[in-house]
Amino acid sequence: MLELAVVVTSDKVYRGEKPDKVRRLLSELEAQGRLQVIYYAVAPNDPGEIRRRILEATSVSKIVLVTGGTGVSPRDVSVDVARQLASRELPGFGEAHRRLSMEEIGLRAVMSRASAFIVNGSLVAVSPGSTGAVKTALSILEEIHEHLVEELEGRGHGKH
Repeated sequence: MLELAVVVTSDKVYRGEKPDKVRRLLSELEAQGRLQVIYYAVAPNDPGEIRRRILEATSVSKIVLVTGGTGVSPRDVSVDVARQLASRELPGFGEAHRRLSMEEIGLRAVMSRASAFIVNGSLVAVSPGSTGAVKTALSILEEIHEHLVEELEGRGHGKH
C-alpha cells in the first residue's frame, strides 16, 4: 500500500473559499485501501510556507505529493520551492505525468511543470492540483513506490 504525505498548495483552499477536493479524493482512496496518508497540510502559495510544509512532510514520509503550483502563473511556486530544496531532480515523473495527462486534457498538459525531486532522502512529487491531475500522480506513485523506497533506502542498488 502506498503511504505518503500530502501538501496541498492553494490560496483559496487555505482561506476556506474553495472546498478541498484533494482531501475528499484521498479519503475515498484510503477507504478503498489503496493508500494511507500519514501527513496532510494545506499551504497558501507562499514560498516560505510551502518550504516549511515540504520539510515537515519529508521528515515523516519517504513519498511526498505536493499538489498545485505547477502552472505558469506568478503565484505557481511549488515546483520552484521543491527544486531549491532538492539534491536531485527526477524529470521522468513530470514527463510521465504530462504524457498521461495529454490523453485526458490534450495539449494543455504541456503547460504543467509537474516534476519530482529528492529532498532529504524522500521523493517530493509536484503535481497540478486538479483531482484529475492528482489521480494521475497517484497512479504513477502507486506503480513505482515499492522500488522507489528501496532505492531511496539503498536497498535496491543494481536492480533495474
